[in-house]
Amino acid sequence: MLLSAREMHRRLITESPLMQAPERLRALVRASELGLVLVALAIGCLSGVLVSAIGVVAQVMHEFLFGLPREQRLSGATGLWWVAVLAVPTLGGALLGVVLYIGARLRKRAAVDPIEANALHGGRMSLRDSVLVAFQNLISNGFGASVGLEAGYTQICAGVASRLGLSFEMRRADLRTLVGCGAAGAIAAAFNAPLTGAFYAFELIIGTYAIGTLTPVVAAALAATLTMRVLVGHTETIDVGIVGSVSNADYLPAFVLGLVCAGIGVLIMQGVTVIEGLVRRTPLPPYVRPTLGGLVVGGLALITPQVLSAGHGALRVQLDTEATVSGLLLVIVLKAIASAVSIGTGFRGGLFFAALFLGGLVGKLFALAAPFLFATATVTPLIYAVVGMSALAVAIIGGPLTMTFLALEATGDFPITVLVLVAVIASSLTVRKTFGYSFATWRFHLRGESIRSAHDVGWIRTLTVGQLMRKDVRPIRDDTMLSAFRRDFPLGSTQRVVVVDEAERYAGIVVVPEAHSEKLDDAQGTTRIRELLRWKDDFLLPQLNAKQAAELFDKAESEALAVVDGRETRKVIGLLTESHTLRRYSEELDKRRREMAGEA
Repeated sequence: MLLSAREMHRRLITESPLMQAPERLRALVRASELGLVLVALAIGCLSGVLVSAIGVVAQVMHEFLFGLPREQRLSGATGLWWVAVLAVPTLGGALLGVVLYIGARLRKRAAVDPIEANALHGGRMSLRDSVLVAFQNLISNGFGASVGLEAGYTQICAGVASRLGLSFEMRRADLRTLVGCGAAGAIAAAFNAPLTGAFYAFELIIGTYAIGTLTPVVAAALAATLTMRVLVGHTETIDVGIVGSVSNADYLPAFVLGLVCAGIGVLIMQGVTVIEGLVRRTPLPPYVRPTLGGLVVGGLALITPQVLSAGHGALRVQLDTEATVSGLLLVIVLKAIASAVSIGTGFRGGLFFAALFLGGLVGKLFALAAPFLFATATVTPLIYAVVGMSALAVAIIGGPLTMTFLALEATGDFPITVLVLVAVIASSLTVRKTFGYSFATWRFHLRGESIRSAHDVGWIRTLTVGQLMRKDVRPIRDDTMLSAFRRDFPLGSTQRVVVVDEAERYAGIVVVPEAHSEKLDDAQGTTRIRELLRWKDDFLLPQLNAKQAAELFDKAESEALAVVDGRETRKVIGLLTESHTLRRYSEELDKRRREMAGEA
């Protein structure tokens, strides 16, 4: 058959190897574990570049705005001009307020962070929102607000990873893994610590460890670390030097320090909430609040500049110098207030490095009291500082193994890492049993979200009653005579019949075997089925998910419930059985289990 010129041109375009390459590449990535690893490596390299760029820009902003010598850290600086210390954070708050105002005009929905994306949205993130969040974080940190850049790092790297995964049309489980790869690359590059980055992804972003996710996540973390080293050199974010040795008598003090850090971590998280509540009760609009926060942070920085920015320079100063009890207490209180005020008034950023810094100070403070409490303890204040860093960080951020590996990669000392593990377990367990949230999940809780980790629960929200119900329901009126009901619905025809009143509102359910019971005396033929109604006030709404429906079945002690359009209108739109709900719920659970195990 002869082809027209237009058809020949179309085939040359669409069937050429050049045009088929993207489709073939998508097929390779989707069908092959090797393809997933290659994408993870690309994400790791991009993460290293992004972290390097953001970090350099933030440092240049500090040097320019505060008049710092080249490569000196802001929080560790001395002799800063008091006008700059007070004015720069205030101006930064004003600038951020303008950005927040414009962002609110352009975007009505809040940005989705990596934990929320993997828990509720199957790894889907908006790249535009992620860039905006990173930009806001850069303004906050660059102008001296007491927040770290780690939130911006993970947001933009995970956003890029999600966008790349969507372009390859990745499956839900693989897309969640790629978001974890982005976050792993971000933390690995930020701390020059690939193991820390990898386990940050496993514990906090993906929500579980599985063989299928090991290779891509570790590959991304290694690629990001190597890229960072090539671009900015082999720099240690946390350099503790030689810390000494430990003995068996040191484990009890480490355990107690973990408990202390857990309590302090809970106080800090609640402090942020209290400050947010106080700020909301003021007449200030949201885009003006950062200016107030910047003014407060600047005022605190007049006392000590160690409250500014994330605290990298201040940590270095504190680890290298001796400190008094009053000096440590002053910095701990001021830094905690500055961080809480920064977050509470609207500055964008996280408490990752602030938690490490505060934990190091708490550890050194604990070291001053340890000889009076534990006569046999032998560890040095520097070891207590390392233990405190990890214990307080795990209380606020979460991720016990993440913080343990951070200590290992910072010290290179395995015995100290075991000591850290003891404190981390004590801190993590205490926070989980007494408070129940990390900082990120506590923020979700305040917003009304029920998630407590990155475990994939988004599918539960899509498995709704409206999707599961039968729609071919024909209700009957509650004034129907029993004799007519028996004639229309003989035994074996159906199990139950939905009943409505004269206004077509749900009235209840009649169980057919009960209507045919010999115990019913209808000799006069005057019995109406309204007298047999059950579950009059028990019904389902279409927006409920399968888990909520299962709870209502159990509460009503019914095998089936009617579905109505609303609590007020009560118009019957369907019927759902408990057996079908539990079967579909179990099928989805098994599917997620197989995905996590790498069997899907």
